[in-house]
Amino acid sequence: MTPEEVAVSFVEAINSKQIDKLSELMTKDHVFINSDGTEYLGRERMSEGWVEYFAMVPDYRIEVKETLTRGNTVVLLGIATGTFSHQGTLDPMNHWSVPAAWRAVIDGDRISAWQLYVNTEQMRKILERLGSL
Repeated sequence: MTPEEVAVSFVEAINSKQIDKLSELMTKDHVFINSDGTEYLGRERMSEGWVEYFAMVPDYRIEVKETLTRGNTVVLLGIATGTFSHQGTLDPMNHWSVPAAWRAVIDGDRISAWQLYVNTEQMRKILERLGSL
């Protein structure tokens, strides 16, 4: 697979909530870098992290509008959407949609780094209203 194909496969696995596929596409020493710069290390930790995130935002989706590739680095530009689950329900008041970018560093047919760039203000306001922050 080309680096772009690996990154697109990762997005497809996210959008379909396929934890096994996400895990398969991560290197053992995979690093996830959140928009605040926090790093989460390791495929096992990130597989658990995706399970937790999908429980919190069951309808999370990435819509890629543009893809840029240089060597083994792929940058995806688009929109992230989701609804925070509250007491097991997806209330439209808890839905958000934000412009976002992702940087994927590819190692063979796997992703060694996945970095998120997004302004989290809209999401933070919802979580504050829900009492989750």
